[in-house]
Amino acid sequence: MKKEFDSQKKLYTLSLLVEDVPGVLSQVARLFSRKGYNIESIVSGATDRPGITRISIEIIADELMIDQIAAQCRKLLPVQAVKILDEETSIRQENAFIKVRAASRAERDEVLQLANIFHAKVMDVDKEALTIYVFGSPDKLKALIRMLEDFGIMEIAKTGTIAIERGSNTIYDNNKLREEYDYGKNVL
Repeated sequence: MKKEFDSQKKLYTLSLLVEDVPGVLSQVARLFSRKGYNIESIVSGATDRPGITRISIEIIADELMIDQIAAQCRKLLPVQAVKILDEETSIRQENAFIKVRAASRAERDEVLQLANIFHAKVMDVDKEALTIYVFGSPDKLKALIRMLEDFGIMEIAKTGTIAIERGSNTIYDNNKLREEYDYGKNVL
């Protein structure tokens, strides 16, 4: 039976568990490059398991594209799990530092009020600028940045998006059998 795919593109997050070995992030990124897929965001970090790193990759794709790239990721030797997350079934968050001009006391007060509204923290205060730290959904960060543009944004440093599936499902569910991961390692 042929599976039909929706050709409408949307934002997906691929969540991968990989062995923490040198070059694994580069190996995953090269796979996307070879396939001609643009990575919107990529973040890697520690997990609850020693020696295992979680990589979150955002990509705008249709169902066919995301299924194909997920299948290709599963074939990489250091990859232990792959899960496709979409916006509706996952929690997605980013971090950002935003340095904004605030030369007068009135401007600093307005920026501080905005920071409070968005539950952001002021990390650095200078006579000419404030640096704000904010954590939240990509939409929240965009909204705060839009509000701060009137003051003059001097610099922004953002992380990529981290994501995790909602509910009790985990990345450890419904993934390759241990033998599938070990097959290529035993053959080489």
